[in-house]
Amino acid sequence: MSGGVDSAVAALLLRRAGYEVHGLYMSNWDDDDTYCTDAQDFQDARASATELGIPLHRVSFAEQYRARVFDYFLTEYRAGRTPNPDVLCNREIKFGVCLDYAHRLGASRFATGHYARLDHGPTQSVLLKARDPDKDQSYFLHGVDPRHFTQVLFPLGELLKSEVRTLAREAGLPVFDKPDSTGICFIGERPFREFLSKYIPTTPGDIVTELGEVIGRHRGLAFYTLGQRGGLEIGGRAGAREDAWYVAAKNLERNELTAVQGHDHPMLVCRALATGPCNWLVQPSAPEFPSQIKVRYRQADQACHARVRDDGAIEVKFERPQRAVTPGQFAVLYDGDRCLGGGVIEGTTPQSMS
Repeated sequence: MSGGVDSAVAALLLRRAGYEVHGLYMSNWDDDDTYCTDAQDFQDARASATELGIPLHRVSFAEQYRARVFDYFLTEYRAGRTPNPDVLCNREIKFGVCLDYAHRLGASRFATGHYARLDHGPTQSVLLKARDPDKDQSYFLHGVDPRHFTQVLFPLGELLKSEVRTLAREAGLPVFDKPDSTGICFIGERPFREFLSKYIPTTPGDIVTELGEVIGRHRGLAFYTLGQRGGLEIGGRAGAREDAWYVAAKNLERNELTAVQGHDHPMLVCRALATGPCNWLVQPSAPEFPSQIKVRYRQADQACHARVRDDGAIEVKFERPQRAVTPGQFAVLYDGDRCLGGGVIEGTTPQSMS
C-alpha cells in the first residue's frame, strides 16, 4: 500500500473477495527533504488500512533501491542516456525483494494497485494490458521475472480510474480524492535538474547545429533528452528562422549537444532500433515475427517487425518511422493485449539511411 487511492481500492476489493488481507508499506528513499512525501504517504496508507480493518506492515528497502535501481539510474545519465527507473524498480524492488519479504510474512499472494491484468494459465501467467487504456501500466511491468506473476493479483485491471475513485469514495476511504503521483519512482515530485545535479557534476559545453555551428551552451549532457524542446535557451539568431529547436544528438567525447529546428527533422526520426537482451514474458514462436511496440509510456502501439538475435537482443523495424526514440528507454513488444516482453533501447537507425 503506497498511500494512494489505487492500492487502497485494491485492498478493498480483495477483502470483499474473501481474502485475508495485510497491507505492506515500502520506504525506498531515505533522504528527508521538502520533496519527500514518505511520511505523509505512510499516514495515508495507515488511515486507509484502519478504515479497511487490516494490519499494515512497514519496511524500508532504501539500501536495495540505491544499489539496484538508483546506481543504474545515475550510470545511465552519466553515459548520456535516459533511463526509466520505474521498470527497474518493479523488477528489482516491488516484485523482487518486496515479494520475498511478503513471503516471509506468510503471504501466499501478492497484490498491487497497478493497472494491468493477468491471465493465469496452467503453466504460466500472461501479462495483459488494463481495460483502461489511459492508465495501462503493462509497459512498466514487462521486466518482471515471469515466474513471479503466478503469485500476483492485479485487482484494478478490469476497472477505469473513475470507477476506482468512486469505489473509494463510497467505501469511505480517506484517499479517494488524493492526486496521482507523477514523480520519479519513490523519489517524488521535485525539480529534476536540481535533483540530478546533486549526484552528477555540471559539465557545460557547446550546443551546435547539424553542420557544427555553435549556437549556444548546454549545462551538461546528462540534463537533456532526445526530442526535448524546452530548456535549451538558444533564443533567436540573426538570419535564422523562428522554428523551435530540439535536442537531436549528444556527443560525449566532444561534450557537444546537437540541436535542430523542426518537430520532424530527419535527425529526430528513425526507422529501426536495436535493444539489449530482452526479458521475455511470452517466448516468441519464431525468430522473426510481426508485432506492436511501445518505445515510451503512453505511446500508442506502433506496428513493427521484430527479429530475435542469437544474443537475446532484438532488432525492430517500424512500419512507420518513429520520432525521438531514446537510448536508455525500454522497447516493449505486444501481441494485441498480450505483453510479450522487452529490452533497453541501445541504438537506432536514422530514417535517412537505407
